[in-house]
Amino acid sequence: MKDKRLLGNGILIFTAAIWGMGFAWQRLGMEDIGPVTFTAAREVISAVFIGIVAFVLDRIAKARMGRIRRDSFYTSENGGDGNVRRGIRANLKGGICCGTVLVAATLFQQIGIVYTSAGKAGFITAMYMLFVPIIGFIVFKKSNSWLVWLAVVIGIIGMYLLCINERFMLTRGDALMLVCALFYSCHILCCDHFATKGEPVTISAIQFATASVISIILAFIFEVPSAEQIKTAILPILYCGFVSGGLGYTSQMIGQKFADPAPASIIMSLEAVFAVLGGAVMLHERMSIRETAGCIIMFAAIILVQKDHKEGPFREDSL
Repeated sequence: MKDKRLLGNGILIFTAAIWGMGFAWQRLGMEDIGPVTFTAAREVISAVFIGIVAFVLDRIAKARMGRIRRDSFYTSENGGDGNVRRGIRANLKGGICCGTVLVAATLFQQIGIVYTSAGKAGFITAMYMLFVPIIGFIVFKKSNSWLVWLAVVIGIIGMYLLCINERFMLTRGDALMLVCALFYSCHILCCDHFATKGEPVTISAIQFATASVISIILAFIFEVPSAEQIKTAILPILYCGFVSGGLGYTSQMIGQKFADPAPASIIMSLEAVFAVLGGAVMLHERMSIRETAGCIIMFAAIILVQKDHKEGPFREDSL
């Protein structure tokens, strides 16, 4: 059991690393392509990857059980025949809803990263850890402990040091990343709602397919996509689509299967740290003492809020 937990934790550290490094690749990609077109291309790659994973897992389950895994899931969970159709509808509804929110978060992140550093983008995005309990309290009346509210206050102080300039204003990029964090919070709550109503991997595949369709439409509305643009930015697109998106979500699924929930969510917070390292190594970014202090304080707040959630805030990561 201990060996499996160590394996799971190792896989999650790997996942946090490739996700954190993805911020630097996102900035690199903006040298040759528009943010919406970049998002559309990476979502298509992620959708293909997760779709293949979902198909393979379904084939394996059929071979092992001798019947369709979905039938088994919905029959056992919802009690009785005739619920397969409802399960399929739940998969579609969950995938479409989650995919719509996901593409909004990704677009704000991709546009915002044009105007801020990869390191700051990583830490501001991680603010969703603090927003989840706040939104849960306001919308769903879920009570939070004093530790959560302390983390919120600490996080606000850290964000002030990291983002607020001398004129007491967020920069354009920081503001966009903050909106991105809000959408990721909504994505977590959306996935939390649908994860128990359908088949997680199938919902994940549908959500990426939905994000692909929406981002492609928006790319042709707001930009002029071309094969040449995609070709020049192919390495960042492949990293964000295949490695950060497809491989990242898949490795997280595997890692959380063996790791304990609370440590797992804390390990995933390292994504923000790896974002700073990626910006420093790949983009030669440097933070001021004030910004570094803000990062440290925000990281402390992220850990505090997660230690209060024994199940961890990554319910959607089973998707």
